[in-house]
Amino acid sequence: MKLTRKMVLSRAKASELHSVRKLNCWGSCLTDISICREMPSLEVITLSVNSVSTLEPMSGCRRLSELYLRKNRIPSLDQLFYLKDLPHLRVLWLAENPCCGASPHLYRMTVLRNLPHLQKLDNQAVTEEELTRAQMEGDEISAAPDREGAATGLPEPTYTLSTSTFSHTAATTGHSLLSGMEEAGSIQDQLGLKSPARDRSPSFSERDTLCGHRNRNVLTAVLLLLRELDAEGLEAVQQSAGSRLQALHRQELQEDAE
Repeated sequence: MKLTRKMVLSRAKASELHSVRKLNCWGSCLTDISICREMPSLEVITLSVNSVSTLEPMSGCRRLSELYLRKNRIPSLDQLFYLKDLPHLRVLWLAENPCCGASPHLYRMTVLRNLPHLQKLDNQAVTEEELTRAQMEGDEISAAPDREGAATGLPEPTYTLSTSTFSHTAATTGHSLLSGMEEAGSIQDQLGLKSPARDRSPSFSERDTLCGHRNRNVLTAVLLLLRELDAEGLEAVQQSAGSRLQALHRQELQEDAE
């Protein structure tokens, strides 16, 4: 999906692209962020949980100070070349991208060697000792990567899911949900929410029980995702939740009246 002018102005609550300073596009299925070339005043942008595969459009955002790119498709650390001339960049979150590779140490040293002005990388403060070591242990990136497909990113891969692959994915997702139940319970306590009842009356049908499990898993996933949102995102969730509650209340009143 392409990040459009309309999307940017709507989310940033701005009238012109050149005036946009902060932009949150978390989890928006984006592959093309070429419009960022038209936002010279951009200071903070959240692009986590998308499918972005090139940083070239960010190279002209000279005022950029914070860039959040966790869980995208950045293919290699050569893409850092496009960030080297951003004088104000202090915060970068690049974890969980293909470019991170198999060696976390080499990855971190390479990023810091090429972006020595960073103060925080992947939500971890950068130390003077790390910066010194990075000059010796990190790889220098002195040339831009292949520009083919730079505007829209690399071609989308074609996936063919076999039954075994689907089963493995479902099992992994289920395990992640289960392992997050304890964390989600803590979030529920902080929000003042009641945890869903674990036991059901024998009079409930199997379908009701399955629905209960599904709702609990959805609630767990939602609560975990809340931790990824900033204030603007949380406000949007609050408004949507309020509208949904009002609709449910109206439905209950109609059912009672019948």
